[in-house]
Amino acid sequence: MEKHKICCVTGHRPGGFPWDYNDKTCPEHREYLQTMHTLLEKLITEQGFDFFVCGGAIGVDMDFAETVLCLKEKYPHIKLEIAVPCENQDLKWNEADKKKYRVIKKKADMVTILSKQYTRFCMQKRNRYMVDKSDFAIAFWNSKTEKGGTYGTIKYIERKHMDYELVCLDDFTEEHKRFEDHMTHLFEAPQPTQEEMETLLDSVQRRLEDKGRK
Repeated sequence: MEKHKICCVTGHRPGGFPWDYNDKTCPEHREYLQTMHTLLEKLITEQGFDFFVCGGAIGVDMDFAETVLCLKEKYPHIKLEIAVPCENQDLKWNEADKKKYRVIKKKADMVTILSKQYTRFCMQKRNRYMVDKSDFAIAFWNSKTEKGGTYGTIKYIERKHMDYELVCLDDFTEEHKRFEDHMTHLFEAPQPTQEEMETLLDSVQRRLEDKGRK
């Protein structure tokens, strides 16, 4: 039986992101997707991972699945499994998300349904199934949210002493906030007066002349 190196993912649905998830053009979202792509490609090329598992929910799961399918065009040997918590997971989704979900399931190499119908614990059952099956995990987590399925899965990973990569989603927003504050400071800094500029230019000119005489 072929032995795979397996990686799973855990992460938030759109409401758990620290930015507007539906704004696909915002810099935080683009950086998040690029980080995901880079991490997965490194796992494939540098560590030999060839099997990826996600839950198929809207948000991190779907982004992960689409990234794997994109990388599959370059690395056709890799596999994607969708671990579905219950058959009617998409019951209350809008039509666009349902369509995307159907496409992902159709392109996946394996679809595993953990429960026939929704139950109170079917999401947790799905999460633990993915972790128990995997050698490594990636967690995309909003660190200001210490509850819910993503947080619970991270704690389960840690209890199993399993290797994982933690990507804090709020780091993306804080980095852009620091950049914006820096740019604001630059533009709001007082401009030098004409006299100050002339003094500065005279000083530079003298230094150039002194350097030329040496």
